[in-house]
Amino acid sequence: MSRSRATAIGFVAVLLWALLATLTVGSAPVPPLQLNAICFAIGGALGLVWTAASGGLGPLRAVPLPVYAFGTLGLFGYHALYFSALRLAPAAEAGLIAYLWPLLIVLLSGLLPGERLRAAHLVGAALGFSGAALIISGGSTGFQAQFAPGYALALACAVTWSVYSVVSRRFGAVPTASVAVFCVVTAILSAALHLALEETAWPEGPAGWASTVALGLGPVGLAFYVWDIGVKRGDIQLLGTSSYAAPLLSTLLLVVAGLAAPSWTLAVAALLITGGALIAARASLRRA
Repeated sequence: MSRSRATAIGFVAVLLWALLATLTVGSAPVPPLQLNAICFAIGGALGLVWTAASGGLGPLRAVPLPVYAFGTLGLFGYHALYFSALRLAPAAEAGLIAYLWPLLIVLLSGLLPGERLRAAHLVGAALGFSGAALIISGGSTGFQAQFAPGYALALACAVTWSVYSVVSRRFGAVPTASVAVFCVVTAILSAALHLALEETAWPEGPAGWASTVALGLGPVGLAFYVWDIGVKRGDIQLLGTSSYAAPLLSTLLLVVAGLAAPSWTLAVAALLITGGALIAARASLRRA
């Protein structure tokens, strides 16, 4: 597979993740860990069926256990934090903070062997975090303390996914089919913790079930497989650049769906985060 084709395949994940916030809100009132369990069970089953059909189950036995542990921690940690953030804070604001991960990927990839961090990377990071600060402060309405836990969880999930994506580059020889195992183990862990910590609540009506199943098939299913191909075999910095469209697409979908109100604060924050990410990515691409 060529580098450009792998990058294009990875970009499919960006389009799918633009649906994540809208579908997560649509799946309410399912608690975060239960939603994790349902979605990853669907995503894992999807991957195992594809792997079995392509005759790729055998190589999974050779994958080291630490790789499985790392992959499971990345998927479980990010989505448990993300779903919790969107339950504890407004979807648009929490989603934009969570979408600092593309910027963090560019910053962290600059620290990989053979790369170095440039001044433009730091400028981009400052702009991105300014956008997040604008959201957290509530714009002209002031800091809304009741949403602080949700904002903190959204920031934590951004860090989690950026580290997972960059470190995955070191496991380029590990087959993408291993992601199916990550998903299955994540579903099991989520189900166990859900039974211990949460009260079960199922999606409401056909729309709620459609949102939940769509999450498992797309943003919490197919997206992980194509993203794995992209970060391992494609251009991770170009993928980072393409990912910066996700916050704007995600917020636009929330507004169109009537799940978030359009505002100048939201617009300026989105532009700051996206603009900062593009500045950082341009520095990386110019060096390449």
